[in-house]
Amino acid sequence: MASIEGPGTCIVTGERIARYGFGDGHPFGADRHDAFMRELVAQGLDQRVLMLAPRAATRQELELFHLPAYIDLVQSQSATGEGFLDAGDTPASKGIYEAACDVVGAALVATEALMCGRARRAFVPIGGLHHASRGHAAGFCVFNDCGVVVEHLKRVHGLKRIAYVDIDAHHGDGVYYGFEDDPALIYADLHEDGRFLYPGTGASTETGLGPARGTKLNLPLPPGAGDNEFHEAWIAVEAHLERHCPEFVIFQCGADSLEGDPITHLRLTEEAHAHAAGRLCLIADRHAGGRILGLGGGGYNRRNLARAWTRVVQAFIEAA
Repeated sequence: MASIEGPGTCIVTGERIARYGFGDGHPFGADRHDAFMRELVAQGLDQRVLMLAPRAATRQELELFHLPAYIDLVQSQSATGEGFLDAGDTPASKGIYEAACDVVGAALVATEALMCGRARRAFVPIGGLHHASRGHAAGFCVFNDCGVVVEHLKRVHGLKRIAYVDIDAHHGDGVYYGFEDDPALIYADLHEDGRFLYPGTGASTETGLGPARGTKLNLPLPPGAGDNEFHEAWIAVEAHLERHCPEFVIFQCGADSLEGDPITHLRLTEEAHAHAAGRLCLIADRHAGGRILGLGGGGYNRRNLARAWTRVVQAFIEAA
């Protein structure tokens, strides 16, 4: 990997991704970005990272993961701002197409910073939109930045083993099923049991299909599980990653798994996020040239997301 000058951690931030969200009291409001940034500044961590600006993903980049007809649909409904992009969770608000393109573009800016050696760790607070499938929106997620990054790493950089680790309370179904039969994606997901929480998937028996069987790890936790249960399950995540020696690590660190989130039932603290981030940095150092991309994911208690994501960034800085 190229030598790195200056801060070893970068953050992609700015109004272009802050605007991704929905109004009228929707859980995924446009204030989530600023809640994180206030905490980052309060901790003085903004002075220890490289700040990068987002950009819009191109149509060609979106089509790495998404079907052209679905992209057309989003663009059309975004222009009118009417209706929903799914069964009722994700409004087709005016401008959502452009905002979603910026979220994907931000993830690609961070990815390229890592691949060219400009940074060793990267974090994007508004990202990790893991429910969107190749052909439809779902669960507040319009375009799946995680999926686009995976395809980008495969097709542009020729990577063969990409780790995706998800500790959001919700199962990352858009990523899992998008790559269920693809052995290049080394998948590990700790989430609230789908029998009790949307999207109802992610059973431990879901381990991948065909040539990808055994490359996917789903670890459902019961409602009310806390840090002790998380740490017990986390051991299996590390073992899974070590078996597959990933060349790049994507970390979806949704904060809706913390106690007090209004729409989930896990009871983690931000210490779980800090532990996962630090341990993943060690794995990235051993196998991936240090490259780890953190994506904020869910989290609907503003204090929780600010503290959890800030702890992830702190762990990245300390490990860089």
